[in-house]
Amino acid sequence: MAIAQGKLEELKKKIFFTVLLLIVFRVVAQVPVPGVNAAALASHFSEGGGGLFDLINTFSGGSFKRFSVLALGIMPYITTSIIFSLLGEVIPQIQELQEDSEGHKKIQKWTRYATVVLCCIQGYGMAAVFEGFRSTGGIPVIPDPGMLFRLTTMITLAAGTMFLLWLGERITEYGLENGVSLIIFTGIVVELPGEIIQKVTLFRSGELSGINLLIFFSVILTAFFIVAFIERSSRSIPVQYAKKVVNNRVYGGTQSLPMRVDTGGVMPPILAASLLAAPATITSFVSEGHFLKPYLDTIQQSLMPGQLLFNLVFALLIVYMAYFYAPIQFKTKKITEMLQKNNAFIPGIRPGAKTKEYLDALLNRMTFFGSLYLIIICVLPDVITGSHTQFGGTAMLILVSVSIRVMMNIQSFIYADRLEGAYKSKGKYNGANRRF
Repeated sequence: MAIAQGKLEELKKKIFFTVLLLIVFRVVAQVPVPGVNAAALASHFSEGGGGLFDLINTFSGGSFKRFSVLALGIMPYITTSIIFSLLGEVIPQIQELQEDSEGHKKIQKWTRYATVVLCCIQGYGMAAVFEGFRSTGGIPVIPDPGMLFRLTTMITLAAGTMFLLWLGERITEYGLENGVSLIIFTGIVVELPGEIIQKVTLFRSGELSGINLLIFFSVILTAFFIVAFIERSSRSIPVQYAKKVVNNRVYGGTQSLPMRVDTGGVMPPILAASLLAAPATITSFVSEGHFLKPYLDTIQQSLMPGQLLFNLVFALLIVYMAYFYAPIQFKTKKITEMLQKNNAFIPGIRPGAKTKEYLDALLNRMTFFGSLYLIIICVLPDVITGSHTQFGGTAMLILVSVSIRVMMNIQSFIYADRLEGAYKSKGKYNGANRRF
């Protein structure tokens, strides 16, 4: 059964609206912050001045290295959202607000206010960092540094992030998928062709051997297929529902409760990367003559991508964040209460506390394997290729997971229309022979 013409037009409008707003995002991302020497900035990063900032640049879609008005990206909002989610687990008052519809709106308002504050802090630090950048010829990236430039940049970057947040909300409301996810997805996608061209150029100039180029693409393709397989993998927990008869039909029986292998999703590596970027932000607030400056510079250099300490700390933070974030995504207490309310139980497990203990044990076991999977995907490609790449595991996780969700949303939209059409065709709603 083909999709109805009206529904097809609605689907086309959703796709068109989503693509249109993503194009707006990419156009605004090209607008630089006032007071920046674009040529000097490009020269600085072309000579390997990226370092740790390559990781930040990946999530901003190249806006960071252009120092555009969207240089902070949407990450401040994600960070504050996660902070309030974590606070809801330890503060009962916030948890009650999150469960209530009006309270949820209040939490969203607080999250936006906190995002503005975080953007101001990060924007000021970013302005201070860029004031120290120089081109290869010694030309300063910021011709007129000072407090006026820092305050202007702080306000501009905060406004850029809030514009992205508004854009994401419009995409979520009228588009195909969560707008924040699609904005991050688009930012990563637009940077990938540039890295491929860069690798091919290095190979043609003789700076990159054919073996290394082959290893690079082999690692990326392998990581892609592993992520695509694991992101759709889950363990089915059998659940027995009480059978009941309604209108001569039997409902209930045995169903399944899916538990994903990667329960935490992409958030653990994103949080870990954000924490690793913190030393660079802290160092930017310390003046050159301060006695802590040499120590902070040493820590920052040790935590550069590709360094042994960076890989070890990154792996440990991924494990910690995976165990910390998984219970937020898979709430065993709520699931246990839901099963009891619906007269359902897991075969062989007593309802109530025993069910929660069983689900907690399963969640810990799945999180263990999920964290190992995240470490392999996020750390191993850089170790094998010997350099940081924008095709890293975190980028792959975002690309694959968002692609899968968009595909599933389109399929759900089509299948829902088919079921509605089939239901109406049997006379459920109208017609002389309608059933009720």
